[in-house]
Amino acid sequence: MPTPSPLILASGSPYRRALLERLGLPFEVVPAAIDEAVGEAEDPEAAAVRLAQDKAAAVAAACPEAAVIGSDQLVAFGTEIQGKPGTAEQARAQLARYAGREVHFLTAVSIRQGEAEAHELQAVRVRFRALDTEAIERYVETDRPLDCAGAIRSEGLGASLLESVDSSDPAALVGLPLIAVARLLRRLGYPLP
Repeated sequence: MPTPSPLILASGSPYRRALLERLGLPFEVVPAAIDEAVGEAEDPEAAAVRLAQDKAAAVAAACPEAAVIGSDQLVAFGTEIQGKPGTAEQARAQLARYAGREVHFLTAVSIRQGEAEAHELQAVRVRFRALDTEAIERYVETDRPLDCAGAIRSEGLGASLLESVDSSDPAALVGLPLIAVARLLRRLGYPLP
């Protein structure tokens, strides 16, 4: 069996890095420097896929011998796209809006090798439980989810804010759909179980 191409994760996210490490493959991290702005009228699902593709393409242009994984996650709240809060105040505001409601986490992955590209989108439906101001404040102070889409670190204390999660790929909620990544890498000849 031929040796697969070097593998690169086009993301500086420590969450994506930790997820990809679960597959046991050697890889490098080369964060993609792209404009991550989403147009006002852009469809959230299309935007997530476009951003994942742009990240993979940007790094692949500099590393054409590698298979490059790009990923992006957007949060759709109704027709609005929600980003990373950045501040505790924004995190509290996002969580207050989500309380007792359903939110969609849209996680796209794109793998580019040379001119070939394949991608998948995983939608995760999350229902938040009813939350009061005190619970939100306590969570934001404790878990500090300021760099997390949707202001929640689901792999940590954030799980206590949820009523249910509906997904065919649990890792997608954290930021990298591992089932899709494994499927796409197997197509490229990576030795996975």
